Amino acid sequence: MQEKIGVLTIDDYISACPEDIQPKLKELRRIISNAEPEMTEKISWQMPTFYLKSNVIHFAAHKKHIGLYPGPKAIEVFSHRLESYKTSKGAIQIPNDTPLDRNLIRDIVRFNIEIR
Repeated sequence: MQEKIGVLTIDDYISACPEDIQPKLKELRRIISNAEPEMTEKISWQMPTFYLKSNVIHFAAHKKHIGLYPGPKAIEVFSHRLESYKTSKGAIQIPNDTPLDRNLIRDIVRFNIEIR
């Protein structure tokens, strides 16, 4: 989606994405950060990553969606709330034209922190 070489921070990552998706990426970042303010941010696996003792959640911009990567246990536990999204073993695809579900994202982040 964007030039990954030279991406050092989440700000760099978002700035390298198409302008039309940047506001949604910034909103997603705020939702995740507000779920647990003690998390730190880093780039891991070339994606924005939130960390608290271990990686909590990642996200990445793609052509038609934002990938949210909470891991397989979160996908399993929240499957009933993820029925309207395309999911795989450890990923959720949020279409670019779909609003972010703040409560769902917050709950997934908090769950991932609890199980670590």
